[in-house]
Amino acid sequence: MDDQSNFDAQATEQRYQLLVNAVSDYAIYMLDPTGHILTWNAGARRFKGYVAEEVIGEHFSRFFTPEDRAAGVPQTMLRTAFEEGRFEGEGERIRKDGSLIWVHVVIDPILAEDGELLGFAKIIRDITERRAADRALFVAEQRFSLLVQSVQDYAIYMLDLEGRVTNWNAGAQAIKGYRADEIVGAHFSRFHTEEDRIRGEPALALETALREGRYEREAERVRKDGSRFWAHVVIDPIRDESGTLIGFAKITRDISEKRRAQEELEQARAAVFQSQKMQALGELTGGIAHDFNNLMTVIRGSAELLQKEDLAPEKRRRYVRAITETADKATALTTKLLAFGRRQSLKPEVLDPGSRLDAFGEVLARTLGSPIEVRLDLAPDLWPIEADAAELETALLNAAFNARDAMPGGGRLTISARNVVDEHAVRIAITDSGQGIPAEMLERVFDPFFTTKPVGKGTGLGLSQIHGFAAQTGGRAEIASRLGLGTTVSLVLPRTDRQPDNRAAVRSAIANWERLDVLLVEDNDNVRQFARSMLHELRADVTDVESAEAALDLLGRHHFDLVFSDIVMPGMSGLDLARRLRSTAPDQRVLLATGYSREVAGGEAAGFHIVQKPYGAESLTAAISLALAN
Repeated sequence: MDDQSNFDAQATEQRYQLLVNAVSDYAIYMLDPTGHILTWNAGARRFKGYVAEEVIGEHFSRFFTPEDRAAGVPQTMLRTAFEEGRFEGEGERIRKDGSLIWVHVVIDPILAEDGELLGFAKIIRDITERRAADRALFVAEQRFSLLVQSVQDYAIYMLDLEGRVTNWNAGAQAIKGYRADEIVGAHFSRFHTEEDRIRGEPALALETALREGRYEREAERVRKDGSRFWAHVVIDPIRDESGTLIGFAKITRDISEKRRAQEELEQARAAVFQSQKMQALGELTGGIAHDFNNLMTVIRGSAELLQKEDLAPEKRRRYVRAITETADKATALTTKLLAFGRRQSLKPEVLDPGSRLDAFGEVLARTLGSPIEVRLDLAPDLWPIEADAAELETALLNAAFNARDAMPGGGRLTISARNVVDEHAVRIAITDSGQGIPAEMLERVFDPFFTTKPVGKGTGLGLSQIHGFAAQTGGRAEIASRLGLGTTVSLVLPRTDRQPDNRAAVRSAIANWERLDVLLVEDNDNVRQFARSMLHELRADVTDVESAEAALDLLGRHHFDLVFSDIVMPGMSGLDLARRLRSTAPDQRVLLATGYSREVAGGEAAGFHIVQKPYGAESLTAAISLALAN
């Protein structure tokens, strides 16, 4: 080797030496073939605490614990490095000050070109802090595992990406019935019912957990013995630090007892409701029997007296008037009953509550008289509502009359109205300064025939009509009262976006036809005979049939000015007949009659002219006039 080559080799060796000495995060030094230290860098000095002069020439075993030296660990490490070409491991080492550190060690043999062992290169890294963190993590995981395994009331386990069970806690065994060695590796779909598996619920559960970040459901699951139980299930996706999905966490709780308790509670509630319903039905039946027997007494007595041939004309007129007035009372009673049962056929229209209540207040003040001071407290810009105007006024009158009866010596009655912003509704309230209602009675005041008034002073249908009207209009009725301070009855009715039509509605009409050709469709013989007679009195020629099918056959051969049909009939109903005629003969005028029809109450007859039973000459004339005019 020439001088230049020697110079280059020395320069390279110096550079390597500078590099090694500059490294402070790793202890890098050389050992001779027997393990004595030949070199020492800055990292070795930092880790071990010795300067070079203190350790060069010393055997490297001085850094080992007495236990490792006694076990021959240093010699084993060198022998392994020489025989296998490398040694790598971790262990405890002793610093100069006697403290222990945990290190990661790599030893490589240094061989001459002819294979002769020249020594060993030893690289050490201090991993004391990492090992402490790993140890703390291990302890935490062990504690968490103990926690999970100790839980008996919840099945807590993991699934892999395909839905196979990867671990199993004691709660899972208690709830599902499987031991860990029976279920780990199996697909979690085996816990689902056959119906759920056919429907694809297991796959849907994992898809939902991925899509929404969580799957939660209550459903039936199957135990090992085949029995079913109700479970509350939660599945969450598990991701690593980089966000990669690595599986799912599944928690299941047995809620069979909770479901059973809920079902028993529902059954108890149903039993109480049935008991209350039967009590109300008993009161309803008794009330109807009492009121209708009173009405029938007047009607029957008057009818029998009318049969006397020598009856004076004045008495005859009196008895006829009694029958007419009593029939009106019977009609009003029926209307109240239908209102309570939410079965009356309402005729909703868009109303301006402000103007309606202002006019109603004036009429009410005259009706109640001077002992009762009527006040109005109406908020500006009240929202419009859609309701049957007549039924609304009836409900308000019922509340006002109850208020009047609660103030026998006079008092103050306030009619108020406010927009209820959070409910998109209008609250109409009638408040009195009367006696108030005891708290134990408040919960029953909307029941039919229940009254706080003395016997004979009230039917108990006023508040039930208010309740039924409000519910059928899509709102609710409320009552609040305090003894000695008065009572407030409220109607909370939904607002409408439509605007009221201020044009006056047609309330009556006269028989302004010379001749009217009418097809009467009515299945009840008595009603058909009565209707035919009344139509004759109204200057109409009448052809009557008993069914809608017969009417269609006749209409195919003859044209009538008006088809007047009952709604409720066997076979095709009057409403079905009207719909058929609307499509096949759109110019045919139709008038429908009903005492009560589920279709009318449900709003299905909207767009058709309807007259309510019982009808008289005036109401029938008005209804016919409207039907012919449109």
